[in-house]
Amino acid sequence: MESHRPPAIRRHVPEPRPADLRAGDADRERVAVVLGDALADGRLDHGEYEQRVEALYRARTLGELSALTADLLPPEAQPLRTDVRPVTAFFGSEKRSGRWVVPTRFPATAICANVTLDLCEALLQSSRVTLQVTVLFGTLTLIVPEGVRIEMPASMYMGGKKNHVRASPDGPVIEITGIVTCGNIVAKSPKRPRRSWFRR
Repeated sequence: MESHRPPAIRRHVPEPRPADLRAGDADRERVAVVLGDALADGRLDHGEYEQRVEALYRARTLGELSALTADLLPPEAQPLRTDVRPVTAFFGSEKRSGRWVVPTRFPATAICANVTLDLCEALLQSSRVTLQVTVLFGTLTLIVPEGVRIEMPASMYMGGKKNHVRASPDGPVIEITGIVTCGNIVAKSPKRPRRSWFRR
């Protein structure tokens, strides 16, 4: 008699928190530079420096590394950023760049302002990221490496979308959703350095 097995239940595995993501050698080097500068200008004495360097090489996650410099630099200047707070700008400008974690769903708001999100050194929490935007009389600029696929289903009213990124079929996807009114969304890759004709 044929037995009928119940269908397998796929358990939802929660995503790791940004601070729990594994750190790489480049992340340790970023932190080591900050610790060296702090020793040089007296913010750390030799004992504190040695303790933090030992902890640096024991660290396995981004959160463990970011804790080593939390009291040495303001949040916007940290070598690693694991906070997932939205980017919001009103009547001004805001930029996020460097080594920061981009969560699977990330909101950004530009009201009469310009917001720049530079993802060239960022760590994407998943292979598909949804950027939820609200742009009103402003511009949101997204800078990503070549190979990232940009999708822009955001609703537009008297606004514009420009995608200058050369996509790769197997690259990560960044989907830009939300509402743009009398504003613009621009996605581009960083400019390549100019080749000097005098260099051999």
